[in-house]
Amino acid sequence: MPSPPAPPAATTAGTGVLLVNLGTPDAPTTGAVRRYLREFLSDPRVVELPRALWYPILYGLVLTTRPRRSAARYAAIWTRDGSPLLLYTQRQAKLLKGLLGEQLRAPLAVEFAMRYGEPSIAAVIEEMQRAGCERLLVLPLYPQYAGSTTGSVLDCVSATLGRTGNAPALHAVQHFHDHPAYIRALGDLVRDFWRANGRPETLMMSFHGLPQRTVDRGDPYQRECQETARLLAAELELPEGSWQVTFQSRFGRAKWLQPYTAAALTTLAREGRRVDVICPGFVADCLETLEEIGIEGRAAFRAAAAGRGELRLLPCLNDRPGWIEALAAIARDHLGGWTGDARERATAGAAGRAQRLGTPT
Repeated sequence: MPSPPAPPAATTAGTGVLLVNLGTPDAPTTGAVRRYLREFLSDPRVVELPRALWYPILYGLVLTTRPRRSAARYAAIWTRDGSPLLLYTQRQAKLLKGLLGEQLRAPLAVEFAMRYGEPSIAAVIEEMQRAGCERLLVLPLYPQYAGSTTGSVLDCVSATLGRTGNAPALHAVQHFHDHPAYIRALGDLVRDFWRANGRPETLMMSFHGLPQRTVDRGDPYQRECQETARLLAAELELPEGSWQVTFQSRFGRAKWLQPYTAAALTTLAREGRRVDVICPGFVADCLETLEEIGIEGRAAFRAAAAGRGELRLLPCLNDRPGWIEALAAIARDHLGGWTGDARERATAGAAGRAQRLGTPT
C-alpha cells in the first residue's frame, strides 16, 4: 500500500516582524502635507513644548504656511509610483520576508507600517493579530535611538496593544547603530559608489538633527551617531581629516546638534573641495536626503563653490541586497527562540498527523 502524501507544512505565522518607518504624505499636495504635518507635529515626543504653548503656534502659523512650501519640495522627489520612502520601505518588507523565509524555514509574517500617515501602526498590528500573530518583533527603521523616533514608535505600539484584549508577546529593537551587518552594508554601499565614481576629498556623514536640550537631558542619539560614523570610517579605513559628522534638518530657532550640515557644506564649497554626502541615519531615500541634500544642498553648495568644488549625494541603503541581509541578521538576533519554536511545532504537528495515519516518521 503506497504511503500517503506528506502533510503540508504549517502556514499560519504565529510570529511577526513589523518594520516601522517615519511616514510620508499621501500625495505631494498642500492638503495631504497638512494632514501629515498635523499628526507629526502633534506628537509630544517630536515637539516637547507644553501643548498650551505649542498648539496656537502649530495651528495658527505652522499649518497655515508650511504645507504649501513642503508640498513643493515633496513634488520635486515624487515618483510615478509615489513616495520614495513608502516604495522603498514596502520593498524592504517584501524582500525581508522572502529572505527570512529561506533562512528560517518557519512561518513568519513580515509587514511594514508608518509612525505617521498610512499604513498606520495600529491598523497593521490589528491585521497581524487577526492573521494569527501571537509574537511580535517591532523593528523601527532608525539605526540610532532617539526618543522622538524609536521612542515614539514604541509609545504608539504600547498604546495600540493596550487597547486589545489579547496582546501578543512583544519584543522591540531599540537601535542597531553599531550592528556589524549594518556597518558592513554601509561600507559596501560607499565602496561600490567610489568604484563607479571615484573617491572624494571629504566624506560627510550627515545625520538628522535633534534639539541640543534633548541630548542634554540624556537622549543617546548624538553618541550613537558618532559611534556609527566612527565604525563606518574604520570599515572604510579612512584617514583622519577625510571625514566628518554633521546634523541636518534643523527646525525652529532653538540650538540643535552641531555642526550643521548646511554650514559645513558651505565651508567645504568655499575651499573648493570634492565632497560626498552619505546619510547613515536614513535607510530609505526620502525628503531629507533627495531634496534637502540632493537638491537644496547641492544648489547652495554650487553657489558657494563658484565652480570649484563638487558635491555628490550617495543613495541610502534602500533595497540593496546587502542591506536586506543586514535587516535579516538584525531581526534574527532579536527573534530569540520564537522561530525555532515555530519549526518545532510544525515538525511535531507533522509527526502527530503521520502517526495517526499509521505511517513512519
